[in-house]
Amino acid sequence: MTISIAARTADASQFGIAIASSSPAVAARCAHARAHAGAVATQNITDPALGSRILDSLAEGTGVRAALDQALASTPFAAYRQLLVVARTGQPLVHSGAEALGMVGSAIGAHAACAGNLLAHPDVPQSMLRAFEAADGAFGERLLAALRAGVLSGGEAGPIHSAGLLVVRDLSWPIVDLRIDWSDIDPVGGLERLWALYAPQIEDYVRRALDPASAPRFGVPGEP
Repeated sequence: MTISIAARTADASQFGIAIASSSPAVAARCAHARAHAGAVATQNITDPALGSRILDSLAEGTGVRAALDQALASTPFAAYRQLLVVARTGQPLVHSGAEALGMVGSAIGAHAACAGNLLAHPDVPQSMLRAFEAADGAFGERLLAALRAGVLSGGEAGPIHSAGLLVVRDLSWPIVDLRIDWSDIDPVGGLERLWALYAPQIEDYVRRALDPASAPRFGVPGEP
């Protein structure tokens, strides 16, 4: 039903998730990230509350293993959940419960975790991890490279209909929160096109929030 990557930059200044699913609006339920804390994907049969719960623990300084274990202990339905957790330090972790759907797989690197359920092929997460680690460019581009690699290596057993990209850094809001909530034609490609449009404007939007007097104009009709 879902393929995803949760990752951090090597200096842990940014955290992010790229995710795709046959279900609608996957990023609205499954992608969670917080500056100075980490990133969590809550997928398979999803409980979004676990994302906030884990991020709260990470923000308080709890280690990644303890934060994941505490969240799993807090619910009677851990067997139905697939969780990816990346913190500021320590190895990323993946939990795939015994009731996870279909073919389940995961791959863990130094700064990223990739996982999926109802996979078309067991090597999909490893293909995603390799693509992330090999990619150059902005952090968001590397996350999207992983997602595209997952699709090209088989993706889900069924068609993908939604995709999302979430990135946070040293601000109280995400610098990237892009979503294709439903498409019958290549939602990952749609997300890539949206990123290409938005990425050059990220710093402009940050400046508009922090210092609008010095920020660039929008360049739209009707602007003084």
